[in-house]
Amino acid sequence: MVVEVGYAQAWDLEARAPRQPMSAGQARERDTAGLPYAVVYRTPGREVPLGVRMVAWRAGTVDAWAYDEHGRRTAEAELRLRDDGGRLLVRRLLVRHYPDGRTGEFDVDCPRTAVDLSAGGTARISHQPEGMRGASLEAKVAVAEAHLWTARPDFGDWPAFPVADTLPDWVAARLGSPASGWRREPSRLLGSTDFDRLFRPGTRLSAGTVLDPVPCGSLRVPSGVLAVDCPQSGDEAPGITVAVPPGTYPVRAALVEVADRRYGSHEEVVAVRLQICDVPVAAWEMALGPGQDTLGLRAGEAFGFGTDGAAGAFGDAGLWQDLRDRLERANRQGSPEADKLTASLAGVHLDGGSLGADLAVFYTGGDGVHPVWVGRSPSGGVVCVDVPTAFDLNLDA
Repeated sequence: MVVEVGYAQAWDLEARAPRQPMSAGQARERDTAGLPYAVVYRTPGREVPLGVRMVAWRAGTVDAWAYDEHGRRTAEAELRLRDDGGRLLVRRLLVRHYPDGRTGEFDVDCPRTAVDLSAGGTARISHQPEGMRGASLEAKVAVAEAHLWTARPDFGDWPAFPVADTLPDWVAARLGSPASGWRREPSRLLGSTDFDRLFRPGTRLSAGTVLDPVPCGSLRVPSGVLAVDCPQSGDEAPGITVAVPPGTYPVRAALVEVADRRYGSHEEVVAVRLQICDVPVAAWEMALGPGQDTLGLRAGEAFGFGTDGAAGAFGDAGLWQDLRDRLERANRQGSPEADKLTASLAGVHLDGGSLGADLAVFYTGGDGVHPVWVGRSPSGGVVCVDVPTAFDLNLDA
């Protein structure tokens, strides 16, 4: 196989394209100076690369990705430079196996295996043979010195491929005998909390009693992709998206009467919901952002959208930026678009008018990361999308 090598200052993971291509001589100069540069491996006639290596000696990091013919990352590796500068610790390996050419790059049902190594000579292996919805096989093992380190190569002396799409032999051998030294961990994608309880009047929680859910307007989602994120986020694209049938859906707030001995009883919104259809929820699934993989989560952790304004929002992903622009204009003092805003128990509702889409802003219990949970029917369809908004309530009690 003929492999062509090219160089660039950086690699765009989303676009699968180099940024600011450069000559081998320029890349060598950056290598000597410790500045970051990308090495791109291609074969003639193939649109996507075989693999990419991102080198940054001054930062002490080397990251590598292997791609299949569909442009999907089949393997990733993280290497970190030892203090003496002569060796690289193989800190993490991640390998994905796609069942067919139609499976998306980060499809939740794609089998995957991650290996996290430490300089102390141990490795944590996490194997999900059924993808993120299935249980994970976990093992912590001792690792031979030869498997932990690799020599720092000179410029141009890297192997032809940045990382193989198969696991090292010592990992593959252990996967071949799952009965030895493994523990089975439940899926971190699927949640154990029944969020429907928060919308059933009369349900008793540790903090109080669930009241009738409160309508908070309706939301048009013409593109069929729901966005969930902080409306003040500086990112152009929403952090979380969920595919739903195009349509108009009600927004509801879960309300709890909290019994507080010190301040007296009061009502508190503990979750917001976009109701897609009225069928029973069979499973609750954590919504993921681009590139997020539950193998990176520890027990009790969750992905979500971040906010430093104690707010989140439901909106149409295709019109996300337009909706946020309209919200900003409507919030200005004396704005002629102020009449597009109406208050709700959960927050504020923006009528998107001619956009054909709306924005439902809800207040959270504070800043930080807020998970988004998707209720799915027995057939896998989306029943509802929920966001818990109270940090201090025990929703499982």
